[in-house]
Amino acid sequence: MSRLWSLIALVMVILAFAASAATAQTTVNFPSLNGATDLIGYLTRPEGDAPRDTPRPAVVLMHGCSGLNDKKGRILGLYRAWARALAVQGYVTLIVDSATPRGLGQTCSRGPDSRRMWRDRPKDAYGALQYLQAQPFVKADHIALMGWSQGGGVTLLTINDKSIGRPATLAQDFGVQNFRVAVSFYPGACADQYQSKPYTDVEPNSWTTKVPLLVLIGEADVWTPYKPCSDFIATAKARGNPVELKSYPGAVHAFDAPNLPRKELPEYQMRNGAIPVIGTDPEARKDAFPRVLDYLKQHLD
Repeated sequence: MSRLWSLIALVMVILAFAASAATAQTTVNFPSLNGATDLIGYLTRPEGDAPRDTPRPAVVLMHGCSGLNDKKGRILGLYRAWARALAVQGYVTLIVDSATPRGLGQTCSRGPDSRRMWRDRPKDAYGALQYLQAQPFVKADHIALMGWSQGGGVTLLTINDKSIGRPATLAQDFGVQNFRVAVSFYPGACADQYQSKPYTDVEPNSWTTKVPLLVLIGEADVWTPYKPCSDFIATAKARGNPVELKSYPGAVHAFDAPNLPRKELPEYQMRNGAIPVIGTDPEARKDAFPRVLDYLKQHLD
């Protein structure tokens, strides 16, 4: 029996070492395409049997309005969990911190800081794309964009054919190709009124993208409401855009976070009086991880 437990312990140590190796992070800096912000990124390179510099597909991760870090300065568990899951599947990941370099904390409250983030973060996404495409260990034409909440809405703004973050001469002046695929969790500004004029250069009811997009959202989410987002994606799909939406009945905001107790956030009360609620939904989370990984595999492998 003691020998059996010794073998089990050995296997557990090996698995723990493999997991830590697959998720070793380094801090990097790169410019936003706004030309004024030096961004912070957290780069994860998966380990494996392939030579270290073998080019791999990559994923850019964009945080929500709460920022990237918790009160102790650690990357929030939601983003660490996704970076680990992606690294285990062989993806390079780059988590972009858009708040700290601008001296900002949370930008969930309505005001100039929030508007600034919506305006500038699509350029951050393209700055991250430019950085990754310059790395020898990344497949330059196999890079995905993933975002949550505000970062999810930024994803929609970024991949739009008339993106406010993408210069018309992106390829010529910056040597950057576009994202290959995108995933957006419970995106903010997921409604035609926010994805069109006067906020963008898009005429109403004409948002288009060539980048395949998967949106995942809880049907009980009142912070980034399900109904207008569902309508927006459905009409975009009817116009021939490569978009799809997966909704989860009963799930609220941040349903894919690990072990997040459900709680109300009255400090962010909506204009209609609704109180945002966040919290893990185990069933939705259980579905979302393999669903997203399969979607990325379809488009990146």
